[in-house]
Amino acid sequence: MNVRLKDKYTKAVVPALKEKFGYKNIMSVPKVMKVTLNVGINSRNTDSGLLDAVESTLKRITGQKPVRCKAKQAISAFKVKENMVVGVMVTLRGAMMYDFLDKLVNVSLPRIRDFRGISPKNIDKQGNLSIGFKEHIVFPEIRHDEVDRIHGLQINISTNAGTKEVGEEMFKLLGFPMQKKD
Repeated sequence: MNVRLKDKYTKAVVPALKEKFGYKNIMSVPKVMKVTLNVGINSRNTDSGLLDAVESTLKRITGQKPVRCKAKQAISAFKVKENMVVGVMVTLRGAMMYDFLDKLVNVSLPRIRDFRGISPKNIDKQGNLSIGFKEHIVFPEIRHDEVDRIHGLQINISTNAGTKEVGEEMFKLLGFPMQKKD
């Protein structure tokens, strides 16, 4: 399975990062390690169909079965009991990860209403990117007529960049639409 974004990374991004930051070895050039998709389930919501709907949504978007995340301890202020399902997550690596990132950059991000680019503030000190979506319907696998409830999701893209500057440059070279600095 040959993925476009992986080819772009090896042919364009690696040489550009080597030249700009002076990496001697190809293995020292930063890369995307994993992509994690998270959806939080509100503890006050007693609708059992919501959990199944969220799981099927993530399965459609990623092509992988999601994992249910349970609360480790009870928190009475939030009405959370121990071992209660509080979220659903999927971790992508390898070819599926690059396929998902390609779809995210070229299809899903342009479908967001009033999208002006990803803020550089979403990149942390280690060069990891976090993107929050208010609506899951921006993904092409989700059909609008089948959606009962709209929920948000969080996408975390983990890298081994080490610094914010290197991570931001890598995301720009990969084709992520970043906002311009003022």
